[in-house]
Amino acid sequence: MSSDLILRVGTKLILPFILLFAIYVQLHGDYGPGGGFQAGVIVAAVVILIAITFGHNAAKRVAPRGLVECMVPMGVLIFAGTGVAGFFLGGNYLDYSVLSHDPIHGHHLGIFLVEIGVAVTVSGTMVALFYAFVERGR
Repeated sequence: MSSDLILRVGTKLILPFILLFAIYVQLHGDYGPGGGFQAGVIVAAVVILIAITFGHNAAKRVAPRGLVECMVPMGVLIFAGTGVAGFFLGGNYLDYSVLSHDPIHGHHLGIFLVEIGVAVTVSGTMVALFYAFVERGR
């Protein structure tokens, strides 16, 4: 791997832009195509690109296995917690209109929180699957 200088430098240069694009896709999910699933896959692709370019140990330093295994249920809890919060605030489960003083703001907040939960779950699942396949032969 040490002889692939161009690949390593190119990867270091492009990684921040890939993460910035993932944030854009996440935030643009309210208004157009994109959202939590796509942003989660893009973030997982960053970890996989690090593993391919710098090795499996470098990827594990960026996204340790314990963190990856906690991300899956944490995203589900964010998703479910948004629904339960609406329920306890006097609405139905996943009724976002009660999450804010204005129903429109509540809908935006609820969709944003649900999409964050989806992104966390999807990125954790994709990286966990990658780690499982990489470590299968060890």
